[in-house]
Amino acid sequence: MKVYILTIFPGLFETYINHGLVKKAQERGLVRFEVINYRDFTTDPHRTVDDIPYGGGAGMVIKPEPVVKAFMSIPEEDRRRAEKIVLSARGKLFTQSDARSLADEEVLIFFAARYKGFDQRIVEIMEAQEYSVGDYILQGGELPAMVMLDAVLRLIPGFIGDRDSADTDSFAEGVQVLSAPDYTRPREFMGRKVPEVLLSGNHAQIARWRRKQGLLLTLLRRPDLLEHAALSDEDKKLLEEIKAELNLDRREQ
Repeated sequence: MKVYILTIFPGLFETYINHGLVKKAQERGLVRFEVINYRDFTTDPHRTVDDIPYGGGAGMVIKPEPVVKAFMSIPEEDRRRAEKIVLSARGKLFTQSDARSLADEEVLIFFAARYKGFDQRIVEIMEAQEYSVGDYILQGGELPAMVMLDAVLRLIPGFIGDRDSADTDSFAEGVQVLSAPDYTRPREFMGRKVPEVLLSGNHAQIARWRRKQGLLLTLLRRPDLLEHAALSDEDKKLLEEIKAELNLDRREQ
């Protein structure tokens, strides 16, 4: 995969790109990055990329000229086949399903804005998809771009050494609910013990416990996910058990 990142703060991506699994993925040829600075495509001495908004109002808006010129510096073949992504609070909420889809692309181009955002014509000319990573406002699009990249890259075959690790994550395909809590050594720490079922060696019981715990957490923290989850008959039985146990706990309080 080839990833282009267009931004006025290329330095923000240096640490992310040059550490951990992302660095190893580059060394193995799984992904290549090119970070492009909008300011390199300005013509004035101050390298200005923003201006006041038409119609008045607070904040500054990223001008279309340097962004489009930066985009045109990308080889034509990559421009043509790329999935173009603008980070915006107005965008579609980014999900694990989007990450899976983008992981299949050969070229991704991320446009990170600052200030009040992009001149809308940038989005239209690029024919880009606007994405949001949540219902909150950040200083710019750089951190959301890294969030999206991290979700996408780990789904590329070979990026994670243990593929099962990604397949059992919260929101993973076929899981669709939050994952169960995890434990490791020591067995007891500060008076808290690892659940006995995880020490039993009974894989069927362990799988049932994990699924039940995942369903419990989903019910308590993200019940909206259950509305669209493809639940098996066993899942539905587990949910009934959970609800009965929760009602019992409430009555005992």
